[in-house]
Amino acid sequence: MKKFFIAVGREAISFFYFLGGLANLTGHTFYWLFVPPFRKDRVFEQAKKAGYDSLLLVSLIAFFIGVILALQTAVMMQRLGSEMYIASIVAISIVRELGPVITALVVAGRVGAAIAAEIGSMQVTEQIDALESFATNPIKYLVVPRLLALTVTVPILTIYSDLVGILGGYLICVYKLGISSSMYLHITFDGLQLKDVFTGLFKTFFFGMIIAFVSCYEGFNVEGGAEGVGKATMRAVVSAFILIIAADCFLTAIFYFVFP
Repeated sequence: MKKFFIAVGREAISFFYFLGGLANLTGHTFYWLFVPPFRKDRVFEQAKKAGYDSLLLVSLIAFFIGVILALQTAVMMQRLGSEMYIASIVAISIVRELGPVITALVVAGRVGAAIAAEIGSMQVTEQIDALESFATNPIKYLVVPRLLALTVTVPILTIYSDLVGILGGYLICVYKLGISSSMYLHITFDGLQLKDVFTGLFKTFFFGMIIAFVSCYEGFNVEGGAEGVGKATMRAVVSAFILIIAADCFLTAIFYFVFP
């Protein structure tokens, strides 16, 4: 029992240490965000890695999510004789929750891991110390471009993911369930509200920041060589996943229960 409480205490201390370090990195990043010089080329470079290079993976996952959602919903809707409402269920589910969350998780798994591994390798090989010796602030040079890139590209990827997911539902409903194309599109856009689109996109700005800060923080705190880089990459992905789901839960509660 004593060992159990010691282990719990260590994990709690480690968690609060993580939150404190993350808050410290966030504060320094927002400071350097407004300090010149502004390197647009580095932001575009990171945006390409985070956005354009993730299009294929996001497309595949979003499409199959739309297909699966339509197929699962069709089972119940056919029993009720309400197949036409599958369109609105698919659209609302994807735009409100599945599109933003799945896209953020994909980016966290692909881009977040790459960021943690890249910065971690720089930390192990003392390249970050070399930046400081040349009077270059590592946060300004490494974190700010990635923060800006992810904050912009995750919402754009989410819009794309929403459209692809709705397309997946469209193919199932039109070509398998026999719903007319015009009827599907009418019910889809009739069921969606501006609030659904806004809340889904608003959350993605926070998701992008979570991925950037967590991945960079874990990269900066790598210890132990190549093995430490692997552990930091794993922690970055797991921590980003947990914080994204927690942030989604918190923001959903605010939008639909506190300010309905």
